[in-house]
Amino acid sequence: MLNIWGVMLFIRLSWVFGQAGWGLGIVVIALSCVVTTVTGLSMSAICTNGVVRGGGAYYLISRSLGPEFGGSIGLIFAFANAVAVAMYVVGFAETVVDLLKENDAIMIDELNDIRIIGCISVVLLLGISVAGMEWEAKIGLLIILLVAIANVFVGTGIPASTDKKSKGFFNYDAKIFMENLPPDFRDGETFFSVFAIFFPAATGILAGANISGDLKSPSVSVRTARTRTHTHAHAHTKPSLNVVSQGWNFSSCDVNSCKFGSMNNFQVMTMVSGFGPLITAGTFSATLSSALASLVSAPKVFQALCKDNIYTALKFFAKGHGKNNEPIRGYVLTFIIAVAFIIIADLNVIAPIISNFFLASYALINFSCFHASYAKSPGWRPAYRYYNMWLSLFGAVLCCGVMFVINWWAALLTYAIEIFLYVYVTVKKPNVNWGSSTQAVTFVSAVNNALSLTGVEDHVKNFRPQCMVLTGAPKNRPALLDLAHCFTKNYGLCLTCEVFGPRTETLTDVNAGMEKNQMWLNKKKRKAFYAAVACDSFRQGTEILLQASGLGRLKPNILMMGFKKDWRTADTAGVQSYVGILHDAFDFEYGTVVLRMNQGLDISHIIKAQGEYARTHTRTLVSTSTQFQRKQGKGTIDVWWMFDDGGLTLLLPYILTTRKKFKDCKMRIFIAGQPGRVEQDRHEMKSLLEKFRIKYADIHVIDDITQNPNSNSWKMFEDMIEPFRLHEGSKSTTLAEALRKDNPWKISDAELDTFEEKTNLQVRLNELLQENSRAANLIIVSMPIARLGSVSDHLYMAWLDILTKNLPPTMLIRGNHKSVLTFYS
Repeated sequence: MLNIWGVMLFIRLSWVFGQAGWGLGIVVIALSCVVTTVTGLSMSAICTNGVVRGGGAYYLISRSLGPEFGGSIGLIFAFANAVAVAMYVVGFAETVVDLLKENDAIMIDELNDIRIIGCISVVLLLGISVAGMEWEAKIGLLIILLVAIANVFVGTGIPASTDKKSKGFFNYDAKIFMENLPPDFRDGETFFSVFAIFFPAATGILAGANISGDLKSPSVSVRTARTRTHTHAHAHTKPSLNVVSQGWNFSSCDVNSCKFGSMNNFQVMTMVSGFGPLITAGTFSATLSSALASLVSAPKVFQALCKDNIYTALKFFAKGHGKNNEPIRGYVLTFIIAVAFIIIADLNVIAPIISNFFLASYALINFSCFHASYAKSPGWRPAYRYYNMWLSLFGAVLCCGVMFVINWWAALLTYAIEIFLYVYVTVKKPNVNWGSSTQAVTFVSAVNNALSLTGVEDHVKNFRPQCMVLTGAPKNRPALLDLAHCFTKNYGLCLTCEVFGPRTETLTDVNAGMEKNQMWLNKKKRKAFYAAVACDSFRQGTEILLQASGLGRLKPNILMMGFKKDWRTADTAGVQSYVGILHDAFDFEYGTVVLRMNQGLDISHIIKAQGEYARTHTRTLVSTSTQFQRKQGKGTIDVWWMFDDGGLTLLLPYILTTRKKFKDCKMRIFIAGQPGRVEQDRHEMKSLLEKFRIKYADIHVIDDITQNPNSNSWKMFEDMIEPFRLHEGSKSTTLAEALRKDNPWKISDAELDTFEEKTNLQVRLNELLQENSRAANLIIVSMPIARLGSVSDHLYMAWLDILTKNLPPTMLIRGNHKSVLTFYS
């Protein structure tokens, strides 16, 4: 109540009616009441939706809309309260200077006297606040204020003396009343400039919320206090210029400057009242109590903001002192800001600044209520029912509109500051989770958008790579995840998956790792989701992920995994499981990507290792595993497109070249050609790439790809498969049959003969890769496919191994033969 019955009631309300007339003057008050009443309803709804802690408007907005909005408005609102201290103190000093002027006791001049008295006053108020005496001080001020307000009403009924009539006051008179109906704006004032000066009189509705941390039951106390703070004020209008019926003539005021009248005298209420000194005392009570409230509010709001550590640079101001955790540092900062604005010493300049900031705060409080209602979150259950989401939205729009009408550039500046702070918090991503309505709306939007996609058929133009990455724990294979992130960032979905087993022993690990691994991805700024299953076998778990991952159209279409480097020493079941997963991916119409790096992909043993030995001997491997996190230097991405797989082998490397990390890499295309047709094959490929709008640096046609590999390369391949061969041709028929029965997984002589041409191709391709792409940053090769049941698992692994052996990072890619590229618009 003390904050609402403030400085404007006693020393600016008469000026408002003098400028606007009583017609528009009532509109000024009514508009202020509409803004504050709607905001009060919204605030009551938010306050009663759970426990309210310290921080006032900042707490309400941040917990409702999240740290991005809350952080920006918290700073602005704390600043507005600090400036409000200056406004109230300047109002007090202005009244004191008027008294000094009446008694010819001006110290220097009116302006500097306001500054001197204002600075002395704010020092005394700071002492009261720090000492914790504000409540004791306010009790006495409230009594004085109530008596002063009653004194005004009494004074209007006492017959005017000759002195009062000479100053333009004639009690209640219908003719004067009607003459003062229209506005008489002077000195460049308008309706909205007058509103801007008066509006801080209505900002006290948040005084209770701002000190919510000091209340025993904030969610109840704030609402109860708010319903008892509506203001009923009376002030006489401007004096008539020519009151013939009263025998007074003020026509000289048209020519000469007058000291009296609502437009010229800010102490009209003192003159009108029954006992003038009581109004002066009331003015002192109103200004000092409001200043005290703002001086207490600003540091507490600021302290609450700093405690949340949204802006790490402001952590210094979070510290409290004493049993009440008083924000002494915040008091000092508020004092400095207040003194800076007291130096302005002009109430009509300071008030519009505050109006702008308070309107911005009120707009966000109303929007918070609307947004929380619109989100339809089950957690939105305010005990206060007398609000309406559309009325709150109207209040938010009204506040924004009034801001721009009052001063468009100040409004733009305020919102520019808010947007800057919003973006800053969004980028910094503070580690807080308050269950905001922004999260709720995001969830609802995601569900609705996913549902809407299910009604749209897939089209080749809208193909997006959506990867399922079998990384295990994502931090164990960062290189694989980094490349997947390059493919899907801003394009599609990325799932990093892990299979735990056996099921009965690992369910606890699955549940424990979900949030931890997702947080790791978020911390590393990887736009990916973590998924895990517990299953008795790796292949079965992967099958579950392949079939069940995703939601509607947001479903993976590419399986990414690392090359099984230990296939020669692994047990047979492990090799069969790995190859089986590739077959399953093709069966479920996934594209498939296998990444091989000479040093391997798994660095889990490094993460677990400790000590100097581990650090010195694993540095190279760590550097290699994180190489795709760094910007790639000038070089090439070599694409060996051996088969038409729908275009995935071309699309993925093209996407890489659009990323910042690979922007200095040029894409070279290698294709198989026929002898004597090199230029023709190159021209056809060039024409195709141009139609697909895929940029490239060069096209190489390999016309000797069908040649037999050299003896050294073939010897390397033979040594590779030797432990897995049956060699049944050199044994008797009976023994050969027994070997095949006992070791069905081994490579038979017949199988080698059947697939001799395809085996030669893989060995020969490695020779060509060594010859042409040894210096490439990344090699991409069409993955050979083994027909299920006709090629043994170990022979297929040998193909993949010999093809990618001793090369730079190499990706084997095979699409599912569905087109992902088109040259049709």
